[in-house]
Amino acid sequence: MLTNAAIVIGTFVIMELVAWAVHKYVLHGFLWSIHKSHHTRHNHPFELNDVSFAFYGVIAALCFIYGSENMDYRFWIGTGISLYGAAYFLVHDLFIHRRLKLFGKTRSTYLRALDIAHKVHHKTRGRDGSESFGMLWVHPKFFRIARKR
Repeated sequence: MLTNAAIVIGTFVIMELVAWAVHKYVLHGFLWSIHKSHHTRHNHPFELNDVSFAFYGVIAALCFIYGSENMDYRFWIGTGISLYGAAYFLVHDLFIHRRLKLFGKTRSTYLRALDIAHKVHHKTRGRDGSESFGMLWVHPKFFRIARKR
C-alpha cells in the first residue's frame, strides 16, 4: 500500500515537471497554433487549447486499462496523472481563470502568488517571452509580490 501511495505521489510530482516542459517547449513551440487560443480573450467557455487535456487523458486511460487487471504500478501511475488533471482543473481553470464563478478573493499567500505568476505568464500575448510555465510550483519572486499585496 505504501508503494502504491508513493507511485501516486511521485507521478503527481513528476506531472508538474512534465506539464512545465510540455507547456514551455511544445505548447509555446510547435503546437502554439492550438495553445494560442488560451492566450486570447474570448467570451466562450471552451477554447481549442482544451484538447491538449486529451493527451494526458489517453495516457491515464491506457495506464488504467493495462494496470487494472493486476492493480499493478500502471494503475497507480494512471491515478497520479488523473489526480494531477483534477488539480489542474480546480486550480488553473476554476481558481485562476474563473471558468465557473466558484472562488472569490483569497487570503492565501500561495494562491495569490500562483495567480500573479499566471497573470505574468499571460502578459505576453505571443508564443515567445513568457515566463512561469508550471501550474503548482511558484517562483519565490511571486511570493514576495503576493506578500506585499
